[in-house]
Amino acid sequence: MIPLEEIQAAAERLAGTVTRTPLLRLPTDNSPAEIYLKLENLQPIGSFKLRGAGNALALAHPDELARGVITASAGNMAQGVAWCARQRGIPCHVLVPDHAPATKLAAIERLGGTVIKLPFERWWQVIVSGEHEGPPGLFIHPVRERAVIAGNGSIGLEILQDLPAVDAVIVPYGGGGLSCGIASAMRARKPSARVYAAEVATAAPLAASLAAGQPVEVEYTPSFVDGIGGKSVLPEMWAMARGLLAGSLVVSLEEARAALRLLAERARVIAEGAGAVPLAAALAGRAGGGKIVCVISGGNIDSAVLAGILQP
Repeated sequence: MIPLEEIQAAAERLAGTVTRTPLLRLPTDNSPAEIYLKLENLQPIGSFKLRGAGNALALAHPDELARGVITASAGNMAQGVAWCARQRGIPCHVLVPDHAPATKLAAIERLGGTVIKLPFERWWQVIVSGEHEGPPGLFIHPVRERAVIAGNGSIGLEILQDLPAVDAVIVPYGGGGLSCGIASAMRARKPSARVYAAEVATAAPLAASLAAGQPVEVEYTPSFVDGIGGKSVLPEMWAMARGLLAGSLVVSLEEARAALRLLAERARVIAEGAGAVPLAAALAGRAGGGKIVCVISGGNIDSAVLAGILQP
């Protein structure tokens, strides 16, 4: 668990750098709950990742940043690190899996980052081990660094400010840095509020690990839900996730598609696949009733993919 003081300090540090995103009520009929959307897709880079990246770079010593920064990301953390690096005038290199979406790769390059593609298995090992070969620079891990998790936790503080009566929060689960950051803030400020991870059935290692009582590997199948999911739970995040989260809510690809369509057609919100997964879980009633916040983690989706999903 990340201490509340670190999350509060991160929120103060990020003021003026990140957008304080709105919390909007979802207009739906016959919903099993009162659903709200935390719109992190409205960040300058289209993703919550700016919070963790911004806090990590702000806390780094200037000498550490002198040779630039490097991260491993499917796209959104890469944009966050590249955005912050450009603000400081330092180079940024990004290790990406070979299936990373073209929209996210183009955004990384537009922000001044240099893309280095790796086969998925090799890229995943960088995520697991935190070790890499390649250009010099300070390595910013996309998930497990305390500064990154604390920055993500600032979302939890904003949710509680806007909806003190929140009953549950559903968060996309990739590596656990977002869900555990938000859950840390909730545990400190409102322990009665449940925080759930949300996964897609084609890549749901947390649900499998919770069921087994220990980290296990699962089969990973790439899909349009590219911002979350992997083969296993990161060892450093397992204890934190198990202790803070109320469970993992798993949805099908079709449920995620339907939620993405609903966001676009009813709420006029463009989300990426990962961002639609919490809403899919809420609409299916898997988090129960009451006031439920779905964290729309990002909106960086290839236009061709979105068009295909929106077609009747």
